[in-house]
Formats: sequence, structure tokens, C-alpha cells
Amino acid sequence: MLYSKDAYHWTDLDTTLLHPAVGEQKVMRDPSMVQGPDGTFHLVWTSSWRGDKGFGYASSKDLIHWSEQRFISVMEHEKETVNVWAPELFYDADSARYIIIWASTIPNRFPKGQEEEKNNHRMYYTVTNDFKTFTPGRLFLDAGFSVIDAVIVKQQADKYVLVLKDNTRPNRNIKVAYSNKALGPYTNVTPPFTGLLTEGPAVVNAGKEWLIYYDAYGKKNFGCAATKDFVHFEDASARVSVPEGHKHGTICEIKRKTLKRLLRDLQK
Repeated sequence: MLYSKDAYHWTDLDTTLLHPAVGEQKVMRDPSMVQGPDGTFHLVWTSSWRGDKGFGYASSKDLIHWSEQRFISVMEHEKETVNVWAPELFYDADSARYIIIWASTIPNRFPKGQEEEKNNHRMYYTVTNDFKTFTPGRLFLDAGFSVIDAVIVKQQADKYVLVLKDNTRPNRNIKVAYSNKALGPYTNVTPPFTGLLTEGPAVVNAGKEWLIYYDAYGKKNFGCAATKDFVHFEDASARVSVPEGHKHGTICEIKRKTLKRLLRDLQK
């Protein structure tokens, strides 16, 4: 976990907060976290490269002590599902529920272009209000090409942006699409605003602009794009600093007192 007081410069907490314990391969990739209105932090992650039909989940009140990890199955009804990648949490305040989106491949379901059948992703979603019951996984986005690592952003009332990775060959870069509802449909996919071999966008409102951090895995570092309208983008990589070695993550805004307590408790 990293923290920042200005959304531009990040410091590593330099400790392991949670070890993966669920899923066929028991990995912990692509973590996504939000804080609910009751103060609880909810965390989801990719639990296996292939084979799982769900994802990992845990919750915490203080980011130090975590609940027992659970495996959330969401694609059992689609027996041919190859994988469940990069679940991304979004709290929809308008409906007081959590939307979770992720990428899955179901071979021979969609036109594949240059993709292999087992690498031709589409985005799916589930909805929950208590993290106990979840709606069955349903199609969230079919943009006509393979998409992974999508993030829902509420730009303003009735205006939502989906930041996504075009995972097709030879593209493999980041674009956006637009909707007036959190669950879409999302349309008008833009040209890419990042270079080749970029993924894992994480979006934060920095005040005067939005920052879109991304994993530039071809260059093995973090990049950042800045935008005020999600139409025009500029490379802001030189204006931010992220410790070396970090990859696909998420940004969760917290109160200053929460950070102070976290830093104090970790020093004990």
C-alpha cells in the first residue's frame, strides 16, 4: 500500500497488509478498494490467472485488521469461463449499492479479431449491497473488441466515464467511453491516450484535474495522464512520483485522521 497527501507524490508503507488465501492459485493481483458509507473498506482482487469463476474479497475497518478472506463466485453459470480478471469496485451512492466489474473470456462467444479464443475478454458485472448476496454475473460491456482493466468514474451527476484497456493486438493501450448511468451502456470509445503496453488504470480527482495512473508494463514503470474533461489528455508522468516496483492497483480516498492512525499503528 502507498499513500499520498496530494495525489501526485506517493510513499510506500513498506509492509505486507494481507496475504492471499483464496482461489485456485491463491494469487493477489489487481486489487480494488472502496470505503463504504459506514466506514468499512471493501477489497476485491484477482485470485487466479485461469480456472477461477470468481474473485477474492475481504473487508477492514482500519486497513490493518482484515476479515476472513472469501471467494466470491460470479460466473459459475457460464461453465466455459476461462478467467475472472481485475474486479473493480464502484460504490453507486444513488442506489446505495456496490457495482463490481471484471473481465472474463468465454470462448466462441464473441468475434475475436486477432485474439486467441481464450484471451478474448469482455466486461461483466455483479451488484451487491451487503457483500453477502451478489447478482449473477452479466455482460457489462461488449465494445466489439477485447477489453480488460475497466474502471467506472463518476465525473458529475448523470455523467460517467469508463476508463478501459483495449487488450487487442496490436493495441494494448488505454481509452475511455461514456454513459449517463453507472451501469451503462458505455459508448463512443475514444482513441488511446497512452502508449503501447499500458494497463491497470487508477483514477483520482486531484482537485483542478483528474489523474489517471497506469501501469506502463512495457517500460516497467508507472505513467500518469491528466485531464479536466476526459476528452483532452496530457502526459503528467513527469509531475508525479510512484516508488519503483509497483503495478496495477487502485486509489481510495480516505480521511487524514485515518491515515494518521494507520501510520501510528504500523509503527508500533
